[in-house]
Amino acid sequence: MKLDRIDIKILYELQKNGRITNVELAELVHLSPSPCLMRVKKLQEEGYIQGYSAQVNIGKLGQTLTVFTEITLKNHRQIDFARFIAVVEKLDQVVECHLVSGGYDYLVKFITAGIGEYQLIMERLTDMDIGIDKYFSYVVLKSPVIKAHMPLTSLFRV
Repeated sequence: MKLDRIDIKILYELQKNGRITNVELAELVHLSPSPCLMRVKKLQEEGYIQGYSAQVNIGKLGQTLTVFTEITLKNHRQIDFARFIAVVEKLDQVVECHLVSGGYDYLVKFITAGIGEYQLIMERLTDMDIGIDKYFSYVVLKSPVIKAHMPLTSLFRV
């Protein structure tokens, strides 16, 4: 499926507000409701829309700790990367994990109940035989900008 500018606009609007009605969405993308709904269904079928979820204000629930961690592996074979990912993807406290270029291998974002829980997780990970050589932790003090949507309309000008 080749996307056009209307499809991109639909995706852009839905990521900002997944609860928008089809009529409201159709107005925003300058379509009538029926063709708009057909496009949304096609985008879902083709896997461009993976699902819908609620954005929870975690700060309202209680205190948490966010930590970005640079992780370097001892070895860099495919099996080493696979072993690391197999363990990390099972941790609920890992909300992002990126293989990056540069001075380390992975940038991992943890959200934990506090520094004690984070340290326990890191101790367990380093004790396991998953190839961690070293890690550096960056505790987030404040997050003045967090966006849940991507700039689709400027990234993909169709």
